[in-house]
Amino acid sequence: MHPFIRRLIEKSLDREGLRPVRLTESARVLELIRSLRPVVVPAGLVRLGPPRDGGYLVPDDLTGITACFSPGVEQQSGFERDCAERGMQVHLADLSVAGPAEPHERFHFTRKHLGVLTTESSLTLDDWVKRSRVDSQGDLMLQIDIEGSEYEVFLGASDALMKRFRIIVAEFHLLDQLWTAPFFNLASRAFSKILQTHGCVHLHPNNHSGAIAREGVTIPEVMEMTFLRRDRMKSPEFVESLPHPLDRSNRDHPDLVLSRHWLGGSRGK
Repeated sequence: MHPFIRRLIEKSLDREGLRPVRLTESARVLELIRSLRPVVVPAGLVRLGPPRDGGYLVPDDLTGITACFSPGVEQQSGFERDCAERGMQVHLADLSVAGPAEPHERFHFTRKHLGVLTTESSLTLDDWVKRSRVDSQGDLMLQIDIEGSEYEVFLGASDALMKRFRIIVAEFHLLDQLWTAPFFNLASRAFSKILQTHGCVHLHPNNHSGAIAREGVTIPEVMEMTFLRRDRMKSPEFVESLPHPLDRSNRDHPDLVLSRHWLGGSRGK
């Protein structure tokens, strides 16, 4: 999906005579960004995973989460190990690797990709959770990093399953392409799906990639976002400054700084 979109964006008119890509109206981009401004979690945030890439900030509201689902297996499994050490059953899925980076008695690995269809090589999120036979009552956590396929996975997830995830940690890719209407239409629907049940509580631009600045708005190519289910949220207060003290650079590259539009309070005005 995304290589094709990227080619369209990089060429306003290619040699085969494709029509120029329609750009997204700035008001629509800003409206989406405002909907993703993080709010304060009264209990605070904690870091799970390694100090650099692969570690994420989540609300300190983990008691009672029975299982974590983590599609996209990295070269290290620090986040998943920390979840397992807190008593969660951890389900991992990835077709491109033979298993997790390290063993753990609470790890359960499925060698399939996550997608919009269940086939010999892929699973939908709903089917994966059903096949995992997790407690039908306990809350779940989702940590997803699947290189651009996250949008279709969220759009394909059932409302009932979305409500079971107390916390969602997702790495969203291709965000610099929000200025193009074809991609914006896809991504904005996925975010709207998440925001029906969850609110954003943390943003961290991944400095492994760059950012695009347009009309005074800086949009990172890749952003780590943390969401908390709305029934667990009590504070309407917006986060006024980022990065968080527990944030760390993903790579030895210059850090990316979000423009004021991503923040509420006095800085986001």
